[in-house]
Amino acid sequence: MIGSIKGNVGYLGSDFCLIETAGGVGYRVFMPAAHLAQLALGAQVMVHTHTAVREDAILLYGFLSQEYYNLFELLLGVSGVGPKMALGILSAIKPDAFYLAVQSRDVKTLTKMPGIGKKTAERMLLELKDKVGAATGEVGSDFGESVAAGGSGAVAEAMEALASLGYSNSEIMPVLKQIPDADKLSGEEVLRQALKLFAKR
Repeated sequence: MIGSIKGNVGYLGSDFCLIETAGGVGYRVFMPAAHLAQLALGAQVMVHTHTAVREDAILLYGFLSQEYYNLFELLLGVSGVGPKMALGILSAIKPDAFYLAVQSRDVKTLTKMPGIGKKTAERMLLELKDKVGAATGEVGSDFGESVAAGGSGAVAEAMEALASLGYSNSEIMPVLKQIPDADKLSGEEVLRQALKLFAKR
């Protein structure tokens, strides 16, 4: 298993780059679009890599940060998700936004990603629910847990109203967490304060 590669960028493709090492070997490494955009021909680079062995090929997937690599490995643990789909997900969303979508059970955000239908999104939520909490150490407060579970009656009511206005759970959650004592307010008050915060963005 090749864990990382350090070398110079010899070629940039649409979904991969060629990294030429000091030893004279060039490795073709598939990467998320955002990471490829950060590379320049001739620049020195170090990437964390995952080696995928198939019957007909040995493919390398590379990431500029440990955070992206960790999420890639996590995604591969979901049944039905292969390296190509995991890479597509990482090209479409940042790790923290993905973790938030899973924690808030945001099927809408997940199904916007390439190759993810409703069934795959639901399977992802089911299989990653416990792993994501542990991976990020997020949702620590009682309020965070109450919101992730659908909130108190008032919070759930406000979430529903915001969702009907077209906001996704991953947009709603961070805003609700900014409202002091939201779980003690009325649904109407939570909604009013949330809309104020959205207006400031």
